[in-house]
Formats: sequence, C-alpha cells, structure tokens
Amino acid sequence: MKIWYNKLHDSRRTLVDVKDPEIRIGRDPANTIVLQSPLVSKRHAIVRQKNGKLTLENVGINGCMVGEKEVLGGETTEFTAGQPVRIWPYTLTFEAEATTAISRTQLEAHLRSIMADLELKIHKKLLERFDLFELETNRIGNTESILLLESNIEDVCREINLFGKANEALLEEVTGLVLRDHVVNQLILESGTAEIEQIGLITHNEFDVPATLVPERETELHNLLIFLRERMELDQQPDLSARINRVEGKFNEVFPLVRPHLHHELRKYLILRTLKKDLKYTVFGFGPLQDLLRGPTISEIMVVKSDAIYVERDGVIELSGRRFISDKVTESIIERIVAQVGRRIDKSQPLVDARLPDGSRVNAIIPPLATRGPALTIRKFPAHRFNMQDLIDIGSLTPSGAMFLRAAVIDKKNILVSGGTGTGKTTMLNVLSSFIPTKERIITIEDTTELQLHQDHVVTLESKMANVEGAGAYTIRDLVKNALRMRPDRILVGECRGGEALDMLQAMNTGHDGSMTTVHANSSEEVIKRLEVLVLMAVDLPVISVHRQIASAIDVIVQITRMPGGPRKVTQISEVTGIDPESKQLTITDIYNYRNGEMLLPTGYMPSFIDSLIEKKLLQLEFLYGKDE
Repeated sequence: MKIWYNKLHDSRRTLVDVKDPEIRIGRDPANTIVLQSPLVSKRHAIVRQKNGKLTLENVGINGCMVGEKEVLGGETTEFTAGQPVRIWPYTLTFEAEATTAISRTQLEAHLRSIMADLELKIHKKLLERFDLFELETNRIGNTESILLLESNIEDVCREINLFGKANEALLEEVTGLVLRDHVVNQLILESGTAEIEQIGLITHNEFDVPATLVPERETELHNLLIFLRERMELDQQPDLSARINRVEGKFNEVFPLVRPHLHHELRKYLILRTLKKDLKYTVFGFGPLQDLLRGPTISEIMVVKSDAIYVERDGVIELSGRRFISDKVTESIIERIVAQVGRRIDKSQPLVDARLPDGSRVNAIIPPLATRGPALTIRKFPAHRFNMQDLIDIGSLTPSGAMFLRAAVIDKKNILVSGGTGTGKTTMLNVLSSFIPTKERIITIEDTTELQLHQDHVVTLESKMANVEGAGAYTIRDLVKNALRMRPDRILVGECRGGEALDMLQAMNTGHDGSMTTVHANSSEEVIKRLEVLVLMAVDLPVISVHRQIASAIDVIVQITRMPGGPRKVTQISEVTGIDPESKQLTITDIYNYRNGEMLLPTGYMPSFIDSLIEKKLLQLEFLYGKDE
C-alpha cells in the first residue's frame, strides 16, 4: 500500500510503499512510518489492512483525527482509503489499490502552492535585479514603475524557461485555476459599474497598463468569459455573491468545454498575466489579500502565518490556499494596510487595531509578540447592509420574533444583544437601530466604527489608543461618560468589554431609555455573570447591588448563537424580570427560545411591558403568539 504524508501546510509530500498489512506509526525509529515531532507519541497508531478494509487503533496518549472523527488513545475505528488521517502536525493519506480521486480542495491547494512557488522564485530573481522596496516607496503604483516591474517579470520568466516544454503539462493544469480566478475577478470588477462593458477589452485591475495588454489575447479571454457566463447561467443569479458561488460550484463541470480553446499562446498569456498581477499586488498592493478583500462572499480574512491564510465564507472557516512570499513581505503589506488609516506597526509598537476606509476592521500583530510570524485579522465590512427582512429570509429570526423586537425598540426598551465571537451581534445591533424613530438624537460609541445607522441625527464616537508617549488615550468608558453630557435620546455602545458596562447601566437607569449594547456570552443566563464581572472591573460593589442595577436597566436580552455548519440564529429573546424575593437572585425569563432544533418559538410568557406595546398598537397578541408561516 502507498502512503503519502506531509506536515501541515507543507505542499511537499513523502511517499512510502508498504507491503506489510500492519503499519506502525509513531516517533520511534522502529515504526514503519516515522513522524519526527514531539507531539507524536513514540508508538502512536497501528493501521491494519484486512479484506480490503482499513482499521486504525490509537495506541498512544495523544489523539488523532480520521476524517472528521477524533480517535482517542485506546480507541479503534474503520476508515476508507483516501480519507485523511491527521496525527498533529502531520496528515497521512492511504492510497487504495485503485487510484483514489483527489478532492477538489486538495487539488486546488496543490495548484495554488505551485503558483506560490513560481512567484517566490520570480520574486527572488527580481530582488537580484533591483530594490523592490525602493520601487514601492518612491514610485508606488505609477505607470513607469509598473512597466519596469512587468518588463523584469517577463525577462525572469524567459531566464528560467518557465514556458518551456518541460513545464507544459504542469502549466496546463494550473490554467484551470487561473482562469477560474480570472472569471471571479472580472465579476467583482464589473459589480462596480452600472452595466457590463460591451467592448472587446474587459475591465482591468488597478495596476494594469493597457499598453502591455495584448488586444488579440484579451479579446479571446473576453469571448471565453462570455461563453462561461452563458454555460454557468451567471446572469440569472440575483447578486454578485450568488454569481461567485455559482462559479465555484460549476466551473469544474464547464472547464472541459473550454480547455480545447486554451491554445499554448493563450495559456502562456493567461499565466503570465496572473503572475504579473500577483507580483504587482505584492509590490504595490495587498499581495494575496487583494482579491480576498474584494470577494463579497468572504466575511473574514485570517493570516495565521505567511503560508497559511484562512477565510470565513458563509460562516465556515476554510484554508484559502493563498500565501505570502515571505514573512518580510507579510509584514510590509501589514504596514501598508495600517498606514492607510494613519497607524503604524513596528517592533516598538507590534500591535495595532485599525479600521479601513470601507469600514472593515483590522487587527495586526507582529514579532516579538507573534512568535510564528506576522498575524493579521480583517473583519470585512459587508457591502450589503442587512435589514430585518434579510434576517428572516436566511432563517436567523422568525417574523413573530422580528415584530416583537421592532415593537420593543420603538417603545424604548433597553436591549442587550449577546453572543459568541462572530455570531453577528453588531449586525443585529445595526438592524435593531433601524427601528429608532428619525427624530431622536442617537450617539454611537465603538472601538472601531462598524455601526452604520440610516438616521440623520447620529453622532459617531470612536475610542483612541495612546500615542507613542503613552498619552492621549480615550477609552469607551471615557466616551460613555462624555456622551451623557451630549443630550442623547439613545446611546448605542458597540460592545461592553470592561468598566464601561457600569456607566452604560447607569445611563440606562438615568433617562436614556431605548439604549442598546452588545456583550460576549453564550446564553441569556450567562449574560448576568458576564455583566457582574464587567461591573466589578469598574467598582467594588456587592453582587446584589450589581444585580439590582442590571434589573432596573436592561429590559430585553437577545441571544445569538452560531449553529454547526455556520448559520447564525437568534436562540433566545428574554426579559430581565427582576430580583426573586426568596432566592435574591436576578431572574431571566424567555419570551422566545429555540426549540426542537428547528426554529425560534414563543414560550407563552407575557412580558411585563406587553400592555404598553398593545396600547401603542405596536404589537397584536395573535401575531406574537400565532404560528409562523
């Protein structure tokens, strides 16, 4: 049996051909397969092959993964050839007698690693020719510097004989991935125009120089794009996200029809065009992040290290397959990103939290704090601002729950949105804020501005970090205190994560009804424990006093949970009902909760303020407790 194995994120794999039906895996040299890592047990696992079936027995202390199943020490499981076996930090694949089909994800990651290796090789050759840093800083993005870079890229490709016969078969495989990326890029670029350009040349990237584009080849590419659009029915999709999802799902089916038209010259032109684009992005733009920042289906970008870039798409985190050329390039691009918003990052200030012009939130951390290399997290600001109907359409909320929350906002109930990281708390706060009457004065307070209110009378405040001398910092708590002097009708705090929770509760208790904020918590009940801790960070009070403050300040808690597979759902809408006279504990009662693993349903509990909602004709009982369609 052939066994392939490699370290995590390492595209180079080792092949072992084993005749023995019992395969021993571990750190000890006596094993059949030796995995050199202190995280691997001396005798970690035994794989047995019998009657065409494979079984794995974990004989070590540390666990391992077979497919998506965790196998602990002493456990045995059956698996099939081709299923990945993960013994951290290694991945092993057992090849069947017949050839096992490689998955699309594995193939794409392998092809992207080939492209990344090519770019690294060309980049090193370019560094031998001239100072790329000087080119970047002194002539960033002008036509002369772009032409100089493109000319040298072409020279290097000729020097290494990239398009020689030896590489022809390999480059033919890469062409499919390159063409798919090109299709997605054009869809994104087109989305910025009122209508698709009906001309021979398609829309170009920002660092393209028309003089270096070959009209004949561009026309061929344009015709291929038209063919692909028709075959994949892209124009029938409702929006850009749907079109991109369609490309990613259907491209492999359609590509065999296109392959005969990709003659040698066109294939060479497309690959060279892509290499130029990627290297221009590295020198003048945001490197491999440039296309990811544009993609509307991607909500978060996470650079773990230079060769591991993850993205969150539709609530699921996946490896993007893209990677930076080196740690130095990663760091320079992080510097370029934060410099856009007037921030800096270096060894004296290795941590930065910033906001991009489009509202996306950026957190970057570099050595010495990040020991594995520069790390970057970008939470993208969605181009489409969700409204309540959108949340209903995607199943995050029921019409009944939505109508109740709308009534609570209009009736100036104090609302706290809780949930884990990335569950959509800020999105929900944005949606709820849309119901605030336009005549009211609203003040928003955040670390980095994410709330986008449609009302006109809104004052937006943002905290400020200390300068190099350690002075000039303004915290959320400072801004909440200041907001009380600004005659607000409502105060919206993006997130309470410290002593500002006390000031927020006091604001809710002193006439600023209808205020809203968010808190990290896993359930409505845990919100109280979380608020206890946050308030005690500001002042030493008896817990009963803290509970009384919470009981008198907060009316409604909206809990959001991220479900398996990625979807976010409102799982509880609760009322803070006060202090129990016997137990002296703060009580939370669910008005709605998520039951039967299906949907948010009313519990039958009547909130204490229901009379006010009905009297003002904001809600009808039969709608609140009727069956959702």
